Amino acid sequence: MAKTKTHYVCQNCGHQTTKWLGKCPSCSEWNTFEEELTTSSGTKQTSKSAKKFDSKPKPLTEVSHTTFNRFKVPDEELNRVLGGGIVPGSLILLGGQPGIGKSTLILQTALKSGLKTLYVSGEESKEQIKLRSIRLNLNGEQCHVLNETMVEHVVDVASELKPQFLVIDSIQTMSTEKLESAAGTISQIRECTAVLQAFSKSMNIPIVIIGHITKEGAIAGPKLLEHMVDTVLYFEGERNYAYRILRTHKNRFGSTDEIGIYEMAGEGLKIVENPSEMLLSQTEEDLSGSAIAAMVEGHRPMLIETQALVSTAVYGTPQRSATGFDLRRLNMLLAVLEKRCGYYFGKYDVFLNIAGGLRVTDTGIDLAIACALISSLVDQTLPSDFAFAGEIGLSGEIRGVHRIDRRIIEAEKLGFSTIFIPKRNSKNVDTDKFEIEIHGIGKLQELRDMVFAGV
Repeated sequence: MAKTKTHYVCQNCGHQTTKWLGKCPSCSEWNTFEEELTTSSGTKQTSKSAKKFDSKPKPLTEVSHTTFNRFKVPDEELNRVLGGGIVPGSLILLGGQPGIGKSTLILQTALKSGLKTLYVSGEESKEQIKLRSIRLNLNGEQCHVLNETMVEHVVDVASELKPQFLVIDSIQTMSTEKLESAAGTISQIRECTAVLQAFSKSMNIPIVIIGHITKEGAIAGPKLLEHMVDTVLYFEGERNYAYRILRTHKNRFGSTDEIGIYEMAGEGLKIVENPSEMLLSQTEEDLSGSAIAAMVEGHRPMLIETQALVSTAVYGTPQRSATGFDLRRLNMLLAVLEKRCGYYFGKYDVFLNIAGGLRVTDTGIDLAIACALISSLVDQTLPSDFAFAGEIGLSGEIRGVHRIDRRIIEAEKLGFSTIFIPKRNSKNVDTDKFEIEIHGIGKLQELRDMVFAGV
């Protein structure tokens, strides 16, 4: 006879205890334990679709080398992010904020590819999905829609239909008959993902799992969920901006450095062919506090506009605000400019913005941010055809950055006349093959003398 057991599970890290605790001993979070009921029959249950592995050890030299037969979808951005296409039998986890466009991205990918698709939705009705396909103006003859939240029924339907592509929207709505806990709990998410993983490997069907994220920006559920899947994608962007970024956080079949950029339009997500034009200033008049940075995301070079505003503090304590950039790094750059160059920001409010709603982690834009801050402080306009690439150290030195050739080529392609790069990088650059003027600088003082005192 089945036995029902009660235990408490931390909804942040998955730690289990037999009694309720106020503070989790594993992740130190407060009030995250919730009661869950599990039913055990005393016998170990195995999935029918579980893949049997060869238990005998084999020397690595005798293991056959096979290449992944990827199939490409019409979305080139998605192909690039996945490492060249979708691998059959892979389990892909797509996370993002509510309303950012996760379902739209996957649905239009499935409809455009023409693959036989099973779209399982636990949140939207079939009529709602039909309305979205009409808005996308795409034909859905090969797309089969199923409203179901029981993962065992999903596996049974998929076994009969034998689709080429399976979508689960979303994993937080799925539940399994093995557990009595509510859908969305850590136990349910973990068990449902394990069932889908076994089915994906045994049937060699790629499965895309859509997942919600928490207020901290992580995918809701146990961290184990990201270890179980083959690829983890995040769909990022600001709700007030039309641009979206698809970023890879884990990929067993490719690089994790690639990103895809989309624009949300009325008829769906459109690929942004030239993101540099999107992120550059759209005004014809030159204004102070603006500098162009040559950055690299993955293997893709981009030019972005950094905007700074330095104004006298109205209140006693000056404000420091950064949009799309790490605020702690901004404070570090301000301290370096004061200590090494004599620009004092102590009595000023400082606001920094990365144009286009992009969030940047590349430290190679430090040089452009420093120029934008100085430009706004002294109210001196920078030439609109100047670009900057370089990381700033605490002693005021300009440190080298990676893929400098790609940054220079992108700046030259967009018509910039001059680019300032670290002196360490300039030693390895063949300036004869570039028409753009390249200046190598080693310290912030050199940048100050060259840019703000005339080159």
